[in-house]
Amino acid sequence: MPKIALVYHDGYDLQFGDHIFPSVKYRLIRETLVEEGLATPDSFYTPEPVSDEDLMLVHSEDWIKKLKQGTLNYGEILKLEIPYSRRIVHAFWLAAGGSILAARLALKQGVGFNIGGGFHHAFREHGEGFCAINDVAVAARKMIQEKTVERVMIVDCDVHHGNGTAAIFQGDPQVFTFSIHQFNNYPDVKPPSTLDVHLPDGVGDEEYLARLGQALIPALHQFQPNLLFYIAGADPYLEDQLGGLNLTLEGLKQRDRLVIQTAIDSGVPVAVTLAGGYALKLEDTVRIHSNTAWVAEDVLRRSNWDPR
Repeated sequence: MPKIALVYHDGYDLQFGDHIFPSVKYRLIRETLVEEGLATPDSFYTPEPVSDEDLMLVHSEDWIKKLKQGTLNYGEILKLEIPYSRRIVHAFWLAAGGSILAARLALKQGVGFNIGGGFHHAFREHGEGFCAINDVAVAARKMIQEKTVERVMIVDCDVHHGNGTAAIFQGDPQVFTFSIHQFNNYPDVKPPSTLDVHLPDGVGDEEYLARLGQALIPALHQFQPNLLFYIAGADPYLEDQLGGLNLTLEGLKQRDRLVIQTAIDSGVPVAVTLAGGYALKLEDTVRIHSNTAWVAEDVLRRSNWDPR
């Protein structure tokens, strides 16, 4: 029976302390999946930090050096919106390594699930919105560079537009970027993705799922990717502090199923990353992300996927 491949590292926790980004969620998701029986303590794949050479498939050498040497200026740190430390640099390098590993495992097992990553606001030469390195962009370019795949689709369901990803891949015929998000929310400037679904404030389960399916299904069938990256943000949730949509826990599970099922039924492997989640109650964010793993496992179990 096919099983999703779970990728995790203790170093994913950026240890921000009292910050709206709850980076402790990664450890809690891992613990939850073990407690609930989806995984055992020794069944997680451990990533290595990404190489600087692989980062330069997406990011400028100058930006990588600034991060590693701690020479960001005041404006760059303000734009990043997180406190700089060598620890966060290591965490971002690990997240990118984890997304590359999740992609490779997805190609073998159907679904690779990085319990981290999804830092979609990072641009080629700067970071913003809690994101310093665009791990999904790096992983997509790495898979294409290796000629493992020819076409990659990135499906971004975070409540915030994937501006860094959109900018990085503008004009790239091998990567289809899709973002469904609340329009009146961060970021103010939204570079066009290949396909954007701009949602008004307050959209709930029914409208969200209808708009997602109407846009995603024909786009996937037309583009015919060899690999799909799913950025499964928890922040469309109705009690999210940085969101303004009204999805319920059940609606978010249906969203996950729609994306993953559409891909798997089309023979397209899925690499999952988690992106944002800022619920009033931390346990809700952990529940949403853990549910994504359970949905992925169920879709894969019911499929005819043949692990290679």
